Order: sequence, then C-alpha cells, then structure tokens
Amino acid sequence: MILPSASPTGMALAVLAAAAYAVPAAGRLSAIAARRMVLLAWLLHGLLLAWGLLGDSPHFGFAPALSVTAWLVAAVYAIESQFYPQLQTRWALSLLGAGAVMLALFFPGQTLQAQASAWLPLHWALGIASYGLFAVAVMHALLMLRAEERIRHAADPRSGLPLLTLERLTFRFVGAGFVLLSATLLAGLLFDEQLYGSAWKWSHKTVFSVLSWAVFAVLLIGRARFGWRGWRAARLLFTGASLLLLAYVGSRFVLEIILGRSTA
Repeated sequence: MILPSASPTGMALAVLAAAAYAVPAAGRLSAIAARRMVLLAWLLHGLLLAWGLLGDSPHFGFAPALSVTAWLVAAVYAIESQFYPQLQTRWALSLLGAGAVMLALFFPGQTLQAQASAWLPLHWALGIASYGLFAVAVMHALLMLRAEERIRHAADPRSGLPLLTLERLTFRFVGAGFVLLSATLLAGLLFDEQLYGSAWKWSHKTVFSVLSWAVFAVLLIGRARFGWRGWRAARLLFTGASLLLLAYVGSRFVLEIILGRSTA
C-alpha cells in the first residue's frame, strides 16, 4: 500500500532536491558547476530527510532508508571530490539521488511510534551508515573494474582515478562498513528487547544481515591473507551488499508494499 505524504513542505523539498540532482545528469555543466549543483541537491536532500524524521508526521521505511543511503553516498562524494577531482561519478550519483528522493516521496513508509526506545534512532543510524559505506564501496568497485578494463584495452591511463587508488579506497570503505555493521548486529543481539520490545529472533532481516556480515568477513580475510583483488573481490562485495540490501530494505518492502503491514 502506498502511503501518501501529508506534508506539502516535504513534497516541495523532494521535488526541488530531485530537480537539483537531475541537472548534472541532464545538462552539460563544467566540473565545478556540476559539483556545486550536487552540493545544492545534497543540502536540499538533507533538509528533506530531517523533515521526514522530525516533521509533523515522522515516517520511515524501505524507501526512506534508500534515500538516507543515497544522501550518505553523496556526502562521501562531496568530500572525496575535494581530494580526487577526477573522480567520475557525478552522472550516476545524480541519477541515484533523484531516484531515491522520488521513491521516498511515493513510498514514505510507516509512521514512527512515539513510544519507541530512545536508543532506536542510534541503532538505525548505525545500520543505515553501514548501508551508505557499503554503497560507496560498491561504487568504487565498479570504477575499479572499469579501470582494469581500461588498462586491459590500453586506454588513456590518465582518465579517472588510478587503479591502485580505487582499490585502496574500496577496501577502506568495506572495512569501515564492516565495523558499523558489526556494531549494529551486536547492539541488536544485546539490546533487541529494549529496542523492539522482543528478544533476539531469527527473522528474515536478521538472517540476511548475518549472512552479509559473514560474506564481508570472508572478503576482508581473503584480502588480508591472500591478496584478493579484481573480480574475485568484487563478486564477494556485490554478494554481501545484495544480502545487506535484502536484510532491511527487502524485508521492509515486502512488509510495507506486498503485505501492507507496519512492523518489521
């Protein structure tokens, strides 16, 4: 069931943020102008997220979770582009941001309960932050594979970031995401009853989260001990990220849209 947004302010912010994200993808802007437009879109997107969580009728669900993830990816890009101006992700990032904003507009999720634990936002923040870091890692892994393909075909080696730089950044984000995912699972294991009012149980969300954690652990161990790289490492990263996506976003999508239920 689609829940209509009750806030004209939220709708206006969503349309403005999506339009600002779409400009760098649709128009031919200079690198500086495109970065500024992405920054503007990111600021509007941040206001939209704050309004969605703190406004008159706070909502959250699978689409807002994706929207927060896209916002975190844009934040990382804004920082990285200052150090690596040749990072070529503006077009994909603009499409991701615009799509996530509009999806959250049509599927705002379920109303947050006032009696929820005060620690629940922190638990969600850890989980969503891990989503964002792994999304950034996936983005860098795709660029890394493209750089490998460019080298294989003897293309211009000066276009884009060097392969080793992309590889190093990819695994840094994987490592940081793994730490946050571990903290999220540990908090759920120790404080699930305080957070959700029930003890730890092996729900679909929990199973997919633990499976993704195991895949990322294997990836990091393989990288450290055996030097895994290229497609071998990327396949594990994509597998772990897909499982993590199914854990919350996939579970909430089924509950909210297919089953029309409000609890996860």
